[in-house]
Amino acid sequence: MAQRTGKTHLQKDAIGVIGIVFFVIAAAAPLAAVAGVAPIIFGTAGNTGAPGAYLLVTIVLLLFSVGFAAMSRYVSGPGGFAVYIARAFGLRSGTSASFVALLGYNGFMIGNAGLFGFLAEPLFSDKLGVHLSWWAWTLAALVVIGILGYREVTLSAKVLGVLLCLEIVIILILDVAIFGAGGDSGITVSGFAPDAIFSGAAGITIMLAFACFVGFEATTLYGEEARDRKRTIPRATYVAVLFVGAFYVLAMWAFQVGYGNDAAAAKGVDDPGNFIFTLSDRYVGGLSTDVMNWLVLTSIFACVLAFHNALSRYMFALGRDRVFPSRLGRSHEVRESPHNASLAQTAIAIAIVGLFALAGGDPYLELYSWFVGVGAVAILVLYMCASVAVMRFLRTETPETRVWLTTVAPTLAALGLGAAVYLAVDNFSVLTASTSDLINALWLLVPIVALLGFALPPRSRHDAADDLLMPVAPEPVLSADQS
Repeated sequence: MAQRTGKTHLQKDAIGVIGIVFFVIAAAAPLAAVAGVAPIIFGTAGNTGAPGAYLLVTIVLLLFSVGFAAMSRYVSGPGGFAVYIARAFGLRSGTSASFVALLGYNGFMIGNAGLFGFLAEPLFSDKLGVHLSWWAWTLAALVVIGILGYREVTLSAKVLGVLLCLEIVIILILDVAIFGAGGDSGITVSGFAPDAIFSGAAGITIMLAFACFVGFEATTLYGEEARDRKRTIPRATYVAVLFVGAFYVLAMWAFQVGYGNDAAAAKGVDDPGNFIFTLSDRYVGGLSTDVMNWLVLTSIFACVLAFHNALSRYMFALGRDRVFPSRLGRSHEVRESPHNASLAQTAIAIAIVGLFALAGGDPYLELYSWFVGVGAVAILVLYMCASVAVMRFLRTETPETRVWLTTVAPTLAALGLGAAVYLAVDNFSVLTASTSDLINALWLLVPIVALLGFALPPRSRHDAADDLLMPVAPEPVLSADQS
């Protein structure tokens, strides 16, 4: 067997609760998400309970977080949820989950990279007089993201921190302005009523709400680089889910109040591209709208950066585990970053975008819609399986006896996430915005990739001293006073 050279671990004690939360929120891309899904929910889906739907999804993910946070005290690493699934169901299942994660996060990363170029082309042309095709802006963004991913994780966290603070502030200003003015016809809580939540095409609303949270797995992906992992990861998980959930609930409520139900539905159908910008013009002013246009773009950039970092760590774990070439599982000698995995991920993204550009593909209707559609199904399947894995692990491999933590919360979360998977598949043509039977069957890539990963021959523990899919022995659970 060839002798390994170079480091096979990531930078220790590099990132705390806030830094990890930045990665989670960046992957959610809150400004870009509300700009993209709000007109679909209020318009196409005709749903009047968007605030309540996001509150419901937040509750499901908090239920998932209960067991997930408890298990993170035993198991964590750059293999993400695949670590949890492997620990509960074996190495083959963990490898299968890793392949599903790679498919899902590549779908979101590459799809959003296409969206970045789609929005950058007219914005730079109209505002700055710089005329470049969408693919040039997309490739430029991927190169910059590749450089950031190559370097230490703290640099990416700092970049994300600045961008996130700006986009969050601009939406909060709009929320405050709408509520301060009393909205279009008074402040109402009708959007939280059960009959409103399940009005219109409620399945699409709930599916899109779940998709807006994609990326909160980052709380465990950075476990090896986290300071005081046993405390940092549980805290980051709860902070991220609560913050992202509150942001979406407040924003959707403000949009509904700002327009009124009928006007929101009409605007979502007639002029979806300007849904939040029209509100900004009306309640805040033109300067805020101009700033918001740029921040939507930086929001998408932050989203792509967060997914790139997640993918780099999955590839690093698979390289260290000898599923992929072992070179991918080596970290930088100085920065202790997954630099080889980052380079490989950058090359994959550039190649796919390049081929799409050469084929004359549409960056929004095809690259974004198709890839994000596949990504949504893949990641929701991953989350559902992780919830089941958490329940099995806590019940069989820990001394934990609290039924709420080991059984009730994970079961409720698995059921909620299973419903989201069903909705994603059932509404897949809405996600892809395509009428092609072939394109609308792309979700089948998820089980195909899962089976491919499961079919790989198992390796012995002696072949992978740093194996992340079969992590180190569990650590003791924190007592109540320690946590």
